[in-house]
Amino acid sequence: MTKRTSAKYKIDRRMGENIWGRPKSPINKREYGPGQHGQRRKNKLSDFGTQLRAKQKLKGYYGDLTEKQFRKIYAEAERVRGDTGEMLIGLLERRLDAVVYRAKFVPTIFAARQFVNHGHVLVNGKRVNIASYRVSEGDVIEVRQKSKQMAAIAEAIALTERDVPDYLEVDNSKLTAKFVRTPGLGDVPYPVQMEPNLVVEYYAKN
Repeated sequence: MTKRTSAKYKIDRRMGENIWGRPKSPINKREYGPGQHGQRRKNKLSDFGTQLRAKQKLKGYYGDLTEKQFRKIYAEAERVRGDTGEMLIGLLERRLDAVVYRAKFVPTIFAARQFVNHGHVLVNGKRVNIASYRVSEGDVIEVRQKSKQMAAIAEAIALTERDVPDYLEVDNSKLTAKFVRTPGLGDVPYPVQMEPNLVVEYYAKN
């Protein structure tokens, strides 16, 4: 098992939820945390614990972002007028690795980050190899010509456990995706409930 696969399974078990909706998640068999004391961790969470878990779940979902990365995105969301939780979701969904994942060019968000970092993606015809690059409405994201025959792409497109959301226009034959609009929480097809309002509460107190 690769380190990355091990990490994402550990995130699922730590959260006690199958946060990516994958059929192979260990949570489908065991609904308790990792480690020898995992089965004991069923105590009712405090308000702080609930808020912390909401933050860890959202942070983990986008490829287990570092606290520094996540807090920076949160700070940007806080500066924009409107609902901070909704703004946070919109900024996370505008990350290039998130768009590549949503377009089903790759099977996992972790693979999306690697796919971008290795230079397989073009944005408006120019190669971009920064996973955190923020796309704008109207941008066209595509797999570069030399990379279109990769087996991982065909595998991802064939996945039935998730659909392409309507804020993307995807052409599977050309392997292109147009980012139509910035989504809100209700537009994003999370397999589990995400609670950005609790993330806002967490950072408001810490």
